[in-house]
Amino acid sequence: MSEIKDKIKELLNKVNRTGMKELMEFLEKSDYYEAPASTKYHGAYKSGLAEHSYKVYEILKEKIESHKLEVSEDTLIISTLLHDICKVNFYKVDYRNVKNAKGEWEKAPYYTIEDTIPYGHGEKSVMMLTEYIKLTNEEKYAIRWHMGFSEPKELYVPLGQAFKKYPLALLLHEADLEATYFYNI
Repeated sequence: MSEIKDKIKELLNKVNRTGMKELMEFLEKSDYYEAPASTKYHGAYKSGLAEHSYKVYEILKEKIESHKLEVSEDTLIISTLLHDICKVNFYKVDYRNVKNAKGEWEKAPYYTIEDTIPYGHGEKSVMMLTEYIKLTNEEKYAIRWHMGFSEPKELYVPLGQAFKKYPLALLLHEADLEATYFYNI
């Protein structure tokens, strides 16, 4: 895991924004580098969030190049590595009784949710980031709508409008899906 952490920190250090140092200090003090990406779906293991975020970075970088989209390196780094910052300090380890291979009961750890800031998903990530750095509109929309069509159907019209206005939002959604379903991260 330290390899992924080092790669992420190297990329974040490239971002030239006021407040970036404080944001990186927050990440270091939080569980960003150790948290799972989910409780049971993708990256449901220690450091899954960091691995997922880095894989989204790799995939989106290729998509941007393939589509010849003009996106700054800062925007690429921020929108991928921090799109799920809402999951920082969000999961906790709990224990439940399960039968082992011998049929005996034992306590086994699992991840559960402890949402102390119930503010949605994409919008929560935007909110948390803007406490440290100023985001461009493109970054705000991409991060806010990165969940795509897993949003409630009542939001499909503004989602489609966001995808048309900011193609990066659509590509971030696709990269997030690919990291989740192709790589299970």
